[in-house]
Amino acid sequence: MYITLRRAGMMALIFILNFLSLSAKDYQASFFGIQSGSSALNTRSIQFGIDYISANGGGRLVFPEGKYLTGCIHFKSNVTLHLNKGAVLLGSTNPFDYDRQNTPFDHNFQTSLALILGLNQRNIGITGEGEIDGQGKELAAAVGELVKKGLVKDRSVNRPDEDNRPMIINFFGCEKVTVKNITLRNSACWVECYNKCKNVIIDSIRVESRAFWNNDGIDIVDCTDFKVTNSYFNCSDDGICLKSLDPDAANGNILIQNNSMTTDASGIKFGTASLGGFKNIRILNNKVFDTNRSAIALEAVDGAVIDNIEVDGLQGRNIGNAIFLRAGARKGARKGKVQNISIQNVDVEIRNERNPLKIMPGIVIGGLPDQIITNVKLKNIAIRSAGGAEKTAAKISTDNLKDIPEKADSYPEYNMFGELPSWGVFIRHARNVQVDGLSIAIAKADFRTAMVLDDTHQSGFKKLNVKEPQSKKKIFMANSSEIKL
Repeated sequence: MYITLRRAGMMALIFILNFLSLSAKDYQASFFGIQSGSSALNTRSIQFGIDYISANGGGRLVFPEGKYLTGCIHFKSNVTLHLNKGAVLLGSTNPFDYDRQNTPFDHNFQTSLALILGLNQRNIGITGEGEIDGQGKELAAAVGELVKKGLVKDRSVNRPDEDNRPMIINFFGCEKVTVKNITLRNSACWVECYNKCKNVIIDSIRVESRAFWNNDGIDIVDCTDFKVTNSYFNCSDDGICLKSLDPDAANGNILIQNNSMTTDASGIKFGTASLGGFKNIRILNNKVFDTNRSAIALEAVDGAVIDNIEVDGLQGRNIGNAIFLRAGARKGARKGKVQNISIQNVDVEIRNERNPLKIMPGIVIGGLPDQIITNVKLKNIAIRSAGGAEKTAAKISTDNLKDIPEKADSYPEYNMFGELPSWGVFIRHARNVQVDGLSIAIAKADFRTAMVLDDTHQSGFKKLNVKEPQSKKKIFMANSSEIKL
């Protein structure tokens, strides 16, 4: 009896394991005639494999070590591309090998090109320790040649518009997406874009893309329940960029945690496309280094609402700016809002500049007279910079604050106002900014005031530590009220 029951249990276990293996079946690339080597174009074979796997219960299309050349492929539900270590999916350098999808990816472009497209699919993924190489430099040059011949309409041969340069990944309206462990290289445009996607996990990926202009590491557009964790971004534009293209949509319930990045623009940025919103977003324990612009930039300049944002744990080294908050009005009647922002445990070193006047304050909060930035909490912030600006070379000081332009409809950047009269903190058009633990320091004497508040109200500063070589007034206030020090 015991032996019979034991045998029955073993048979049941075998049945379960067989069922699980069938329900998540692996298909080797060679099964579909996919060939390694840099000359065989595998687009049709890979697409057939994806279609077949999707139609037969789902599973993984597994690529062993080797190089696999392909043009544009379209994801289907319940399929995962799995690239083993040493497997490289190479994007074709022929622009005609890419399909155009009728989905927007920026407010100026209503169609998208990408090596890997996905439209309204579910339960899809890209995994493994392999790589996807977009060969973006060569591909962008080939697009330029088509422009030169008059075969593609564009404003520039040397720098074609983004909608004429393929990304590596573009998913629109997809759910249950997993991208894990892979390396993405050399895109001709943004590296990867997820637009109106839900339940997305981006984990432990590596992005190496300085092949061409506009190489954002990842763009998250009006998505919900989205995680970017444990990843590295080395790219020639923003590292992790959230955008909102739909006035009736928003990014929500986003987690950005344990990532590191070096970029030619900002590390983590909201905008600039900002029509809908950014709400309930946590940004935890991230590192930004060797980056030209801001470590964190939250920008609502097209009517978006930025609300309930938590930043906790941010390290910056050799960067242009630590924190930039901006409410603007590029769309005229549409007024952006920035409110309920909590930023704490930040440690940043600002990079040197040949002209010390170009060293901007580590914290820049810039609203507009009718777009006040409200309810900002800053706690345990440490920022160090070189200083060294001399008054004889300056055009702006606390004597002529009115000459600092508002630039309501301008492209937002931390240095958009030109010279500023402070070296540490500049706050304008804000209410209820509460600072608890702020340490700012410069190495060289600087004529500028450490902190300047203009049209700032109902705000408080506790545990303020200012270190500079000379002894002078630390805070200058104009048009401000109810400031507690």
